[in-house]
Amino acid sequence: MALKIRLTKVGSVHQPLYRVVVAEARSRRDGAAVETIGTYRPGDKGSPINLKMDRVEYWLSKGALPTNTMHSMIKKARRSAAAKAETPAAS
Repeated sequence: MALKIRLTKVGSVHQPLYRVVVAEARSRRDGAAVETIGTYRPGDKGSPINLKMDRVEYWLSKGALPTNTMHSMIKKARRSAAAKAETPAAS
């Protein structure tokens, strides 16, 4: 069973919303998913993607391959998480 980390569309026509899912590679785009690991709202300012990074790392370690789009989004999420960790907490 080959798994992919990819986007599935759940939003309406002018209100796009995508779920980041782990799904079998041969299944439909909006078909059954093994697990939902985040969301992506392209219209949001600031941080449009919310990912459970621990689950992403888990599935990557199990051999799930991200699509090209998800690969770049995972890289951005890692960079933003590292930047948040570096900045000291304001009192």
